[in-house]
Order: sequence, then C-alpha cells, then structure tokens
Amino acid sequence: MGKKSVQKKDLLILGCIILIALVLRLYKIGAPLSDFHSWRQADTAAVARNFVREKFDIFEPHYDDLSSIQSGSENPKGLRFVELPLYNAMFAILYKIAPLTPIEVYGRITTIFFSLIIISIIYYLLLREHSRTSAFFGSLIYAVMPAFIFFSRVVLPETTAVAFSFLSILFLYWWYFQKRRLLSLAFLIVSLVCFSISILIKPTVIFYGLTLFYLFISRYRFSSLKRFEIYFYFFLSLLPLIAWRLYIQKFPEGIPSSGWLISSVNTFEGQKNIFMKPAFFRWIFYERLNVMIFGGFLTGFFIFGMLAKLKKYFLHFILLSSLMYLFVFQGGNVQHEYYQTVLLPPLAMFTGIGIALLIQEGKRIFTPFLVYPTIICALLFSFSFSYYYKVKDFYTYPQDLNQMAKILMTFTSEDDKIITDRLGDTTLLYLASRKGAPMLYKTVEQLREDGYSFYMTDKKEIIEDLKQQKQYLVLFENNQFTLFKL
Repeated sequence: MGKKSVQKKDLLILGCIILIALVLRLYKIGAPLSDFHSWRQADTAAVARNFVREKFDIFEPHYDDLSSIQSGSENPKGLRFVELPLYNAMFAILYKIAPLTPIEVYGRITTIFFSLIIISIIYYLLLREHSRTSAFFGSLIYAVMPAFIFFSRVVLPETTAVAFSFLSILFLYWWYFQKRRLLSLAFLIVSLVCFSISILIKPTVIFYGLTLFYLFISRYRFSSLKRFEIYFYFFLSLLPLIAWRLYIQKFPEGIPSSGWLISSVNTFEGQKNIFMKPAFFRWIFYERLNVMIFGGFLTGFFIFGMLAKLKKYFLHFILLSSLMYLFVFQGGNVQHEYYQTVLLPPLAMFTGIGIALLIQEGKRIFTPFLVYPTIICALLFSFSFSYYYKVKDFYTYPQDLNQMAKILMTFTSEDDKIITDRLGDTTLLYLASRKGAPMLYKTVEQLREDGYSFYMTDKKEIIEDLKQQKQYLVLFENNQFTLFKL
C-alpha cells in the first residue's frame, strides 16, 4: 500500500486545516439545544444531564421522556436503552469536572474534538495512499463544507463513533506494515479496542468492519482462513456489543422501535416503504449528497475520484463500507439527515482524490491556467449552495420554545411531570429541565391519574375544549400557547 511518509510541511498543513475547522465549528456553540434535529440531540443530552443529577450509571441511562411513545410500553423511569452511552458519559464527566457552561456545550465540544481526529486520519490515509494534494483537499472539505461542519458539532454520538472506527482502521493499517511482533500486537489490540468502542457508541458503524477485514485479507491472503488473529479480532470486538444488546432486552420499555430504519419513513400519511424505491434515490443521491453535502459543484469531483484507478483497493473499501451502511439503513437515511454523518469521511476522501486527479491530469486535457481557478470557484459555489440552500436553516431555533421553557420553569418544579404536546419532540422537556410526555398520547384525565401535573399546549381546539370543561386551572396563556394545572 502507501509509502509516502509524513513530513514537517504535512504537520503544518494539517495544523492549519484543523485550526480552520475548529474555528468554524465554534459557530453558535452556546446556542440553545433547539436547532436542527433538536429532539434527537435533546434525548442524547438528557442522558448526560441525568448522569450528573442522578446516579452516574452507564448501564442504566435515563432521559426526560416518561411516556410509551418511543417504545410502545409505559416508561415511568425514563429508561433510554439504545447505544451504550459512552459518548454521553464523556461530556457528562467534563461537565462534572468544570461546570462552566451548559452541558450541551460540552457535548458539542466533544463532537468537535472527535471530528478533528477524523480530519487528521483523512489527511494521513490520503497522503499515504494517494498524494499530498488529495490529502489537502480531502481533509479541507471535511473541515470547511457546511454540512460537514454542522454534523461535526451536534450533540449526537455519530461523529464520535466514526472517529473510533477510523482510529481502528488507522491502527490496523499500521499493524499491516509493522514487522516488529510486539509493536504489531499492540497496534492490533488498540485497533480491536477502538472498533469495539465505536460499535458500542453507534452500532451502525459496524460496516467499517469490512475495511478492517480487507486489511487482514491483504496481509494474509490465501492463509487468512487459518489465521487465529482474524477470528480473535472480530470475536472480541463484537462481544461487548452482543453482551449489551442481550442486557437491554430486560428493559423493553426503554428500547425505541427501530425496525423501520431499514425500509420505511414516516410521512403525514403514515409509514411508507421506501426500500429501493425511486424516492430513496432521489432523496439520498440528489437532495442529500448532491445538494446538502456537496453543494452541487463538488459532486463531479467525487464521481471522478470514485472512478479513479488506485494501486490498491484499501480506500475503495472504506467507501464500499459506507455505501453498504447506506443501502442497508435506507429508511433511517431518508428520514434523518444526521444518518449521513457515517458517510462523510469517505465522501470527503474521494472528492479530494477527484480534485487531485483533475490537477494532475487536467493540465494535459484542459487549459492549464484555468484548472486552479475552476477548482476554487467550484469549492466556493459548493459552499454557498450547501449553506444558503440547506445548512443555514439547520442553525436556526424557534424563539417560542425558549419562551415556553421559561414559563414551565417558572410555574412548575423539577419533580413535576409535564405534558408538552409537541408531537413526540422532547426538545421542550429538555429546555425546561423537566420530565414527562412530549405528546398527549392518552386523554388528559388518564395522564392526570398517572401523576402528570401540568399540560402545555398550542392546539387551539384542545385549549377551548379544556376551558369549557372548567376542570383544569389556566396558569398562563398568550396568543400562542396555554399552560394548564391538572
């Protein structure tokens, strides 16, 4: 495989890229946790906040939703069993050590830190496997393109999981070249641990195991089936995940339904099957990859890079791993933009390769002095289209949610169970620092009997109906919402 070594100028180039990436990711770092995909971010941050306020036990995580909406079973303890909450625990610990800023800011900082690790690995692997030019552009794209930036500073575990996946690839890559047995064994063990951590943080990154398998096959070739190391590696790395999945089966009320992630999306007409339908290809390859991620003008560079003939298939296997994930979890990827976080590193890498090839080969095909200006214009146009057409709105947050949260904190106590009537969105519960139900999933009277004390709603017909019943006291009301005492 690759032979290029890291030089001092590479450290300087990478350092500048990381600095730029860090500055861009600090944009609105202290904003309320009510921006794009706030409901999922709020659930993640709530687990961390409850680690700080309650018992710090990663084997019994709690969030703010006490309803049966996500799992189909009543969840009075607010149990939250999805991935092992290692990511949540990381920034909860940071907050406990130095509670200088809201805990969600520590969550963003944690995500940013791991995104910088990804940028460094992208640069190194491209440098070793292709060229310094592709390393520069690949890491730069991950550092500065709007969609890459936004999903590298949200309070979600995907970026951290991807970082550990790429650390496992990096250490196994070093193992591939290492001749000294002791150091080779150390690289193998560290890679194993990183891969195990990555799939515990987010099991969907398990598809990068295909790249790891390729490295084993490349080294051992026809004797691979006889090599104990391969079985040892994958068995031990998967064992903690298997143990975790078996363990959480004891708490079905805390496990959100997830079968739809493979083939279905939720629409205003109900759940629709989208598996391999034209709508899947339109949403993913046009709306998400072409417009949101590449801003239109970088798509050609990515395709050019993807079709490039490389000496080895190592980088192609990284891309293939991500595409396998995309085609398996079609429902999740169409339903939620943040699912594309797993795809971002190989997308940046092959776009960098495409740009490098244009620079290398384009001078023989095109007018030489136009090549660089064309690339610069393409990058600027892509940034602008991605940001202004899509990503700019991701940073916005509704002011009314913050006002509603302040009203709830004024009229209720932390022990009160609240109904926020937000169609299952837990953002308001998080902002108000309260637990309860994010939706009226039973009648008001039934929820009152279940111990709910307050009901906030902006549904005019429900407000009028409850007022006519004259059973519940109106504590606060304006032209947008009403808070009832049950």
